[in-house]
Amino acid sequence: MTEEKKEDVLSENKGELTTPLTASATPINKKAKEGSFTPLIIVMFASVIIAFYWDKFPWISNSIHSIFDPSAGALLDWNVTLGMIIIVFIITFFTTLVQKYATDQKTLKEMRKEQKEMQKQMKEFKNHPEKLIELQKKQMSMLLPQMKLSMRAVAYTGIPFLLFFRWFNDYFTANPTQFFGFLNWFWIYLIFAMLFGTLFRKWFDVV
Repeated sequence: MTEEKKEDVLSENKGELTTPLTASATPINKKAKEGSFTPLIIVMFASVIIAFYWDKFPWISNSIHSIFDPSAGALLDWNVTLGMIIIVFIITFFTTLVQKYATDQKTLKEMRKEQKEMQKQMKEFKNHPEKLIELQKKQMSMLLPQMKLSMRAVAYTGIPFLLFFRWFNDYFTANPTQFFGFLNWFWIYLIFAMLFGTLFRKWFDVV
């Protein structure tokens, strides 16, 4: 868009956005698609309780160990490195599936597309501060709804994820391990979770 065209558009529309942000996208029903931070708050509250009472009430940790010791523990006892990679693979696979089917992927994709359109317009109107500020405000207003929608999956994965991490901590406290000679269990988990997560998100087309 040339500077002359920009000036014409600005003068004709008097402060309103000149082009639709998503020309072919279906309008987002924001009220109907509104997410919530409630699942995250519940999971955070439950996480604090589990973390506080994990050692105080042995039945909590013992019940988790009775599930994970003969499954994940058996894999780690067989081969700690390959076993850890397999466990991370399985966890990431299921969390990606939950993210796909527990969240409104259609709305999230529409929001992502709208944000990309706004970024293009921000480049076009970089020499017009009023328009740029208006676009930035609109972009910021979309962040909270998008975050709320993304948090829905936490209601299903948050507590199991925490229990797994508590079990990992117990296992590797009893069996200290340095992966590849210098990484502890947390870093090996994080690295492979990011790797597998990227692959699964592309495979399952998850935002």
